[in-house]
Amino acid sequence: MSASADEVDFPYRALSRSAIAAFVLFLVGLVGLIPPFEAMLALALLGVILALLAIRSIHRYPNEFGGIGLAKFALLANALLLVGGISLHSYVYLTEVPPGHVRLPFYELKFDSEPDRPTQTAVEVDGKDVFLKGYIHPSSGGGMLRQFVLVGDLGTCCFGGQPKSSEMVEVTLTNGQTVKAGMTRRKLAGKFTVNKVPRTQTDFDNAVFYRLKGDKVK
Repeated sequence: MSASADEVDFPYRALSRSAIAAFVLFLVGLVGLIPPFEAMLALALLGVILALLAIRSIHRYPNEFGGIGLAKFALLANALLLVGGISLHSYVYLTEVPPGHVRLPFYELKFDSEPDRPTQTAVEVDGKDVFLKGYIHPSSGGGMLRQFVLVGDLGTCCFGGQPKSSEMVEVTLTNGQTVKAGMTRRKLAGKFTVNKVPRTQTDFDNAVFYRLKGDKVK
């Protein structure tokens, strides 16, 4: 059969849906470069898979599917995003803790059972210089803040109502520092203490277990 006959039999080639989806996943996956949305980089992995499927389908059925250029671009772009994003976040993770400080993940402060109380990890780092990341609770007020309550995630901050005592840290910034209230995840370093006599923080009914005197904030 001649080439002209092929063109008559197959006058139209559909653009591969897998190639389109792979490209869209790349665009959405770019959000994964922004902390704290690192998990979005998983979309780049899915984009790589869809791009490979698209290339395979186009090669197998060249007269039915088009978009080989888009598929190859999506494959390369998603692969670079996945490798570059993981490398970027790994570098940040390995270098963000100031010298002499201990990384303190927020989930290690939350006590999962009742009654609520400080965790063993919190007791172990009591009085030490720590580094932790979290969000300023809206009840702390607006504008530039020197003192505020830090919580571990956006769910607790925005939709979870009043956090448990073990889900928040009362932060006081030192050396005249202030930070603007908002939904940005903050990185803080300073001396962490467990309140020997838990006290109630303004706008919260439950007691506050943890305090941080922050000497560095970002």
